Amino acid sequence: MAPTVSAQVTDTTRTVKPQLNTAPPGTAPAPPRTTAPPVYQPTPTAPTEPVQPGVPASNAPYDPSRPSGLDLPQRPGVAAPELPMRRYFLYSNLGLGFSSLYGFSQFSASISPAIGYRVSKRFAIGPGLSYAYNSYSARGSQSIKTNSLGVKGFAQFIVLDQFFLHGEYEITKAETLDNSAFGYYKNKRTIGTPLAGAGYRQQIGERMAADIVVLYNFNDGYDDIYGQPVIRFNFLFDLK
Repeated sequence: MAPTVSAQVTDTTRTVKPQLNTAPPGTAPAPPRTTAPPVYQPTPTAPTEPVQPGVPASNAPYDPSRPSGLDLPQRPGVAAPELPMRRYFLYSNLGLGFSSLYGFSQFSASISPAIGYRVSKRFAIGPGLSYAYNSYSARGSQSIKTNSLGVKGFAQFIVLDQFFLHGEYEITKAETLDNSAFGYYKNKRTIGTPLAGAGYRQQIGERMAADIVVLYNFNDGYDDIYGQPVIRFNFLFDLK
């Protein structure tokens, strides 16, 4: 008997049953998983150079005295920036003097440019030139006018803030007033004049100041070419 061949038939028409939702009632389906966006990280910057005065400091550490990075004017509670010390300065003055004794009066005016040098922040010295004009008058006599030219040296010491001591010594080729039986007359001689006193300084700007100085004239006599006391208005200008 011949063997029996059985054929296996595959059913291609069978349908797939839908899968029912077996989750408990009222439970929403879980949302699909998503990947979180990357967090922005700023790129580190290289350290900047120290901020120069007057230049905005956007990358500098916060300074309560310079909130905008600029050097601002002085404010309450904030110390003013210290001015740099300049060694050399021009120092000129205009002097006035007047004295009167027993009917004899003297009026004097002087101008004296000088160059100063600061040995320290408080102490300064320097040489200068001087010119003095005098007008003498006495009762019953004609007034006499004289002109004198000299050289000098001065020294200053700041005592407190704007107050200072001032001293100088001047050697002058002077026209002085002498008297005789016939009255007063002019005479030429060399005179040494020491002056000392105190003054007050008012700063006008970073490099300029104005002084008022009151000096005692230790040469108070016929050789006097400045009167007593000597009041001077000085101007100071710092050089570079």
